[in-house]
Amino acid sequence: MRIMAAKAFALERKVEYGTPEQNETVREILAAVQAEGDAAVARFSERLDRVRVEPSELRVTEAEIQEAYSRVDESFVTALRQAAVNIRRFHEKQARQSWMDLQPDGSMLGQIIRPLQRVGLYVPGGKAAYPSTVLMNAIPAQVAGVPEIVMVTPPATNGQAGIDPYILVAAAEAGVREIYRVGGAQAVGALAYGTASIRPVDKIVGPGNIYVALAKREVYGVVAIDSIAGPSEIVVLADESADPAYVAADLLSQAEHDEMASAICVTTSAEVAEAVRVETERQLAALPRRDIAAASIRDRGAILLADSLDEALDTVNRLAPEHLELLVAEPFGLLGRIETAGAIFLGAYSSEPVGDYFAGPNHVLPTNGTARFSSPLNVDDFTKKSSLISYSREALLANGEAIITLAKHEGFEAHARAIQIRLEKEGNRP
Repeated sequence: MRIMAAKAFALERKVEYGTPEQNETVREILAAVQAEGDAAVARFSERLDRVRVEPSELRVTEAEIQEAYSRVDESFVTALRQAAVNIRRFHEKQARQSWMDLQPDGSMLGQIIRPLQRVGLYVPGGKAAYPSTVLMNAIPAQVAGVPEIVMVTPPATNGQAGIDPYILVAAAEAGVREIYRVGGAQAVGALAYGTASIRPVDKIVGPGNIYVALAKREVYGVVAIDSIAGPSEIVVLADESADPAYVAADLLSQAEHDEMASAICVTTSAEVAEAVRVETERQLAALPRRDIAAASIRDRGAILLADSLDEALDTVNRLAPEHLELLVAEPFGLLGRIETAGAIFLGAYSSEPVGDYFAGPNHVLPTNGTARFSSPLNVDDFTKKSSLISYSREALLANGEAIITLAKHEGFEAHARAIQIRLEKEGNRP
């Protein structure tokens, strides 16, 4: 793992995703699903996932969900339920209420908050399965009051149409019962446009491969989406008190995601930098996914040596990481100086996996530097807001001329006249 000056480091990030060929493939799939519905979904599932699923077999049955419980470890179900309680408790604190504000002149202004009616969750499957993703996407939607939550997930890539039992159990524990065995861009198209078997949704959330990400970007506007997920990122800010073994372990926890993940340590101590470098190489050698982690560390990992704490903090804020760990003696003392991070982990015992799986905050976080302007997935993502305006006669008479002045300045005479006609009629009344 390379050690370099913090001021000289720049993390390469791409705004445009996918090759031209990948983008064209996604557009073709979406156009076919929009035009042909289930037939296109089945065709692309067979071609890309090597699984033939008839439209009548797309929906996972209740019997399959119940059977999945017999195929998972009891300890997994116990841990999953504990995590679900924590996630629900955290997100319940985010819920907001509609409000109305009565004015002295008799007017009323306010905001009404309603849940989205139907939301689609994309959960990766096939070669990899992530039950935690089910909880992180479904529970905030439930807390928001979304009445219809539908999940799509690709079947196993073994010629069979089965779904990973751990995914099904997680869905059942999260209260999701409408589940379809379809993945990729064709699943995104089905959720966005609807087919005979899958009704369209209002919003699509959840991570996936490059084809899923590109498809979500293409259908934005037809439906809402949460974000375009980029590679996973972690930055560890470490001072002299940091345990190099902890730092290295946490860096590798993200590096094992994929080759494009970035794992970066920022420190003001040359001794810590060298110790982290040695420890990372030692731990890497024993990882089951060491080939993936090694590529990430080699190509997008670094230990950045800063000349001062101010420079270290400036570097952290410039990187705007998805995950930020403060492995320093007084983490809360630095919290006020952190401006851009998706999730902040404070102290030696707050390792990133604590947030990924169990503590309660959402692990769907802004990546690719978007923590500068984005937030973790939350209850607000599953609601919509309407403004309420009830102007009294007195308020209109008092403010009408100001409204007319503004409308005429912008050249909208009809806007001005809509107010003027009321002033002329109402102004003559006692």
